[in-house]
Amino acid sequence: MAKRILVVLGLLLALFLGVLYVLGLGVFVEPPLAGEAAARAVASEVIAERSRHQQKSAREIGVARPKQILFGDLHVHTTFSFDAFQMSLPMAGGDGAHPVADACDYARHCAGLDFWSINDHGITLTPRRWAETVDSIRQCNAVAGDTSNPDLVTYLGWEWTQVGTTPENHWGHKNVIVRDLDDGRIPTRPITAGTPPGLPSVQEGAPSPFALGLVALLAPDTGGTEFARYMTETMSIPDCPSGVPVRDLPVDCREVAPTPGELFAKLDDWGFESMVIPHGTTWGYYTSLGSSWDKQLTLGSSWDKQLTPEQHDPARQSLVEVFSGHGNSEEFRSFREVVLHADGTRSCPKPNENYLPSCWRAGEIIEARCLADAVRAEECSERAGTARQNFVDADFNGGSATVGASEVAEWQDAGQCRDCFQPAFNYRPRSSVQYMLGLGRPGPSPEDPAQRFRFGFIASSDNHSARPGTGYKEVARTEFTETRFGNFPDTPLGAGADTVQRSESRRVEVSEILAPFLVFETERQASFFLNGGLAAVHSTGRDRAAIWDAMQRKEVYGTSGPRMLLWFDLLNAPGGHPAPMGSEVALGDTPIFQVRAVGSFEQKPGCPPDALGAMAPERIERLCQGECYHPSDRRRPISRIEVIRIRPQQDAGESISTLVEDPWRVLHCSGDPSGCQVAFSDDEYRDSGRDTVYYVRAIEAPSPAVGADPLGCRYDEAGRCIEVNPCFGRPADDECLAETEERAWSSPIFVDHAGG
Repeated sequence: MAKRILVVLGLLLALFLGVLYVLGLGVFVEPPLAGEAAARAVASEVIAERSRHQQKSAREIGVARPKQILFGDLHVHTTFSFDAFQMSLPMAGGDGAHPVADACDYARHCAGLDFWSINDHGITLTPRRWAETVDSIRQCNAVAGDTSNPDLVTYLGWEWTQVGTTPENHWGHKNVIVRDLDDGRIPTRPITAGTPPGLPSVQEGAPSPFALGLVALLAPDTGGTEFARYMTETMSIPDCPSGVPVRDLPVDCREVAPTPGELFAKLDDWGFESMVIPHGTTWGYYTSLGSSWDKQLTLGSSWDKQLTPEQHDPARQSLVEVFSGHGNSEEFRSFREVVLHADGTRSCPKPNENYLPSCWRAGEIIEARCLADAVRAEECSERAGTARQNFVDADFNGGSATVGASEVAEWQDAGQCRDCFQPAFNYRPRSSVQYMLGLGRPGPSPEDPAQRFRFGFIASSDNHSARPGTGYKEVARTEFTETRFGNFPDTPLGAGADTVQRSESRRVEVSEILAPFLVFETERQASFFLNGGLAAVHSTGRDRAAIWDAMQRKEVYGTSGPRMLLWFDLLNAPGGHPAPMGSEVALGDTPIFQVRAVGSFEQKPGCPPDALGAMAPERIERLCQGECYHPSDRRRPISRIEVIRIRPQQDAGESISTLVEDPWRVLHCSGDPSGCQVAFSDDEYRDSGRDTVYYVRAIEAPSPAVGADPLGCRYDEAGRCIEVNPCFGRPADDECLAETEERAWSSPIFVDHAGG
């Protein structure tokens, strides 16, 4: 009898394990599809009306024969991206899949864009997902009609998503965009950065089908089964063999290039026209303390990183994303989040007026908990010192986990740039755009030009719900921003997070990053998401080639969301014609510049008739949240123009702090709704003997914006944040609005000194 019972139990166990295995494979769930755009093209009369309004504004501000200014978004994710997929699940508060087709319809009718690109994370774009992405993007372009004058241009691309475990091996994220869509003009597969250095590959680190089956079994109604299906497909793709030409690789493998140099080499191997756009460079959510975009200074030593011929391709990498829905990456500040010593050790810097290092705050948190446990003050002080050291020694930016479970309020505003415009979370100033532009190295020989970054500026959304160009209205915080990232601890990847509030810190090892959402400040950073920015191009036409050429010329600018019009020209450029933003010129005389800016249109509520006629009401409600780009005929005033001057290093020993002048000039405007026109010159340039970079910011009058005050700090008399009211955790109908000054950033004009 006992033997029979054991046999039955064994069979039941085998059956249970079999069910778990099958559930873990996701065979009962259809995989998410890219879909086809449902909406028709924008009516030609609407496009013509936009052009007439713009031409009228240009004439009123004194622009003769202006090119078209077109607005777009070059950083968009769908639920083919892993983080976007995770966020779409009911267990994370999501409302289901948002495929590529959603992004097409949203760009066309919700946001009213002129161009956009798809940029799902390459590491999760399996061969099936990539093929479907290509088909959906082609279909989106087919809807656009006349290829010489389309209503919308859609580019194919992906995100090369690299995260390092230390400052030395962190390269950051870059979007890859290809010019064409024809067969034979696009890569067979996206090129990924692979998994972080020293950690298992996607396949090696994959959970077993049994573990995924358990998730599916325990959460069948909140996305567990879909999660298992997604993960199984993602992890079934092996890495491609190394050292093989790209065209000789198998179709069904994951192509890996772990450094920018290897990425550029593979793009060269393909030979197609493409561009690589770094983004989120100051976002410290996943970035190790002390990371620098190029040169990492320690006390007594230095090493070069991305400003080398091996790791930078100026032909492909000519634009940088200065602002997105993840915050501002423009501004350099001299504070340090960690001190790196020549012997390889690290220490925690003390706070200063505008910056509280997170490592310092970690010590304060531990000390306060320790005292609350009635431990001797001397021992609590020692524990605080240990906590600071454990924080800075934690690679992969896992320092917050050293204190155990914590509330958002405990951290106050640690790690944040207090005097930056809508800064990225846990700001990394030595990866800022201003820092990049200040870097310089002599050429390899006296005849060779100096090595420098000469980036044009764009902004984008970095949206993860297939919604390009969300910055047109400050609405729908929970749908138009990535605030749902804060719900990740409630999903399968967050299970097992530390729930103990420790009064003594612990060391965090790199191996713990296998569960990344357990060590990153996922909930805290969810308050810092914004509705996102836009890229603008001065284009000779609306077609794909004209927009691409404008980006190649760097005749582009970025905005924090509103569609401001901006012109920035060097009036006395060689050749007798003004040189527009993005130009590189050699000049010996005093440079003379002109700036013209026109504010964005105030928005009407709801959606315009053309959008209402293009999509069903329920689709407008879900996709657009009932709010579309719907301009009135009233423009917001421009309050001032800020001029930034940067004199790049002539050798690596020069301090960037002395070379970045922000603002160098502030030129006030009258507030006339028709716009602002100012001029300025640099009387110091001629005798300086230095190459100089100039760019401008056009600032609109204050207006409310989602997430503009992410923590809602209340400060004491000493300027310390003593109480927070963060955006994350507020009711869904609370947009967390605060006053801000929306802006547009011109691309720089690079003036190389030619004697005088």
